[in-house]
Amino acid sequence: MRAQRLAWAITGSGHYLRESLDILQTLQDVDIYLSRAAAEIIRQYGFQDQLDATGHKVYQDKTASSIPVERFYEGVYHTLVISPATSNTIAKMAYGFSDSLVTNLFAQAGKTRVPSVVFACDTAPELESEAPRDNMVKVFPRQIDLDNVLKLKSFADTAVVEDMATLQFAIMQRLATVHDLYLHTGVQVAEQLAD
Repeated sequence: MRAQRLAWAITGSGHYLRESLDILQTLQDVDIYLSRAAAEIIRQYGFQDQLDATGHKVYQDKTASSIPVERFYEGVYHTLVISPATSNTIAKMAYGFSDSLVTNLFAQAGKTRVPSVVFACDTAPELESEAPRDNMVKVFPRQIDLDNVLKLKSFADTAVVEDMATLQFAIMQRLATVHDLYLHTGVQVAEQLAD
């Protein structure tokens, strides 16, 4: 059996997009999924070279049926990361909509019990966010956006994180867990073969 991979979905937000791409450059065995808006934002913010520098396979939202989600049923992925996740994506996921590539990935991860780590963009009443051309802007999420984040936090097998340090820690924790599971499985198999 081949080693499982990490799936990373990017939605159409510039909020900590640069930092998300930085984390992606430190990881191996990752497939990247871009929403339509993410593909636009990456170009608009001038991050295409940074995305390409990750060296990972990139899938774009170009099919109505979101064919790449079948990879969850094939056991290809051990974890789904969604970063950054817009308030639109958070709302859809919180209410069970799976009508786009990213929301469909989240739904299928849940149905196959693959843990998800979600960096939600709108987590506080006031935020500073990167806009195109390296501009910083103040953003004031609506109460419904904050409520949807809270709702999503109650989902099984879903960790919602609010900053890059916590995102990176959650990813490293998942990778360590996956590694330990493989190690323990291997030891158990070896012990059974010796009997």
